[in-house]
Formats: sequence, C-alpha cells, structure tokens
Amino acid sequence: MSGLVRLDPFRDPLTFRTAMDRLFDETVGQPAPAFTALGSPAIDLCQTADEVVVKASLPGVSARDLNLSVTGDVLTLRGEVREEEDVEGTSYHIKERRYGAFARSIGLPTSVVADKADAQFENGTLTLTLPKAEAVKPKTITVRAK
Repeated sequence: MSGLVRLDPFRDPLTFRTAMDRLFDETVGQPAPAFTALGSPAIDLCQTADEVVVKASLPGVSARDLNLSVTGDVLTLRGEVREEEDVEGTSYHIKERRYGAFARSIGLPTSVVADKADAQFENGTLTLTLPKAEAVKPKTITVRAK
C-alpha cells in the first residue's frame, strides 16, 4: 500500500482543474460552436448611447422559423431548426447536428422601444437593433454663466 499517493486538490489546483476539464471533455464532449450546452443560440449584446444591439448565431434556422418578443426589459428569441428528411437508402455514420425548437430569454440592460426595432437576418446571423426609450437616454443640460 505504500505505492498509493493521496490526491490533494489544494496542493496543485491547476493540475486538478486540467484533470476535471479532460474528464468533462471525454465524457460530455464539446458543445456545438453556435449553440450553448443547453441548445440555445450564442449571442453578443452591446449598447450605444441610442440603441441596444443583439447579434445571434442561428445556423440552419430560417427567418420564417424565428419569433422575437420583448416583454418589459426581457428579450425572448424562439425558433426551430428543422430536420432534413432522410434520403431512402442512406445510412448515417455520424449525426451530430441538433434539430428542434429552442428559446432563449435575455435581460436587456435598459428599457427599449420594441415597436421601432429593426431585425436583419443574413447568413445565419440575426442582428436586432432596439432603440432605447427616451426616458433612459442621457440628456445634456446647458449651464449658463451669469
């Protein structure tokens, strides 16, 4: 029994983390690059002085299968990736692409005017531009000297 070495995770945390990462990758695998582990689309969200911009990667989704809604300060993206029909006589060796419905709700950083939103969908990327509500836009106050 003298050949056994006790693992001390606090002695070398980097080695422990590397071992855990390797274990996770070998058992679960890597998620699809455009979708998170739960199957919801990957997004970028940024804001300027006048608008909030959301970009979502939606490969394999048709514009007709997208539904966007804003309720309060929450944006919800819903959609569906439709499965292609199998060709008779075809046998798959690997079938990893995801199919089915997805939904993702995102808290927006500020109030927006949903009625004036602009949504563009090109090459699998959705770009949604939401103008900020007038009440939250910065106002400049001119100071007069006497």
